[in-house]
Amino acid sequence: MADISSALRSTIPISLFNRGMAGKVFEDVRRQGAKVVMKNNSPECVLLSPEEYLRLIDEVNDAKLAALAAQRMQGFDPANAIPAEEVYRQNGITKAALDSMDEVEFE
Repeated sequence: MADISSALRSTIPISLFNRGMAGKVFEDVRRQGAKVVMKNNSPECVLLSPEEYLRLIDEVNDAKLAALAAQRMQGFDPANAIPAEEVYRQNGITKAALDSMDEVEFE
């Protein structure tokens, strides 16, 4: 039942925009994260706050990267792997050069 009430609270009629209530709608979106705009009893569009939009985009990008990593790992053969030391040697990278570099932080 919570899902139904949540869905009802997140829908708004498009007529609110015609009545000059866009400011209230946008404030609700900022507070609640999303609203589904209904037109003729059908969903017309979804309004998202910028923060929610960016969160969803990050989630989609993370999923794409995870799928790509999984796909690449299917074809991974440890026998064909090149040790890091060999890559450094082939590219003229020394331990001193690596030690002098700033730390890189990965998320």
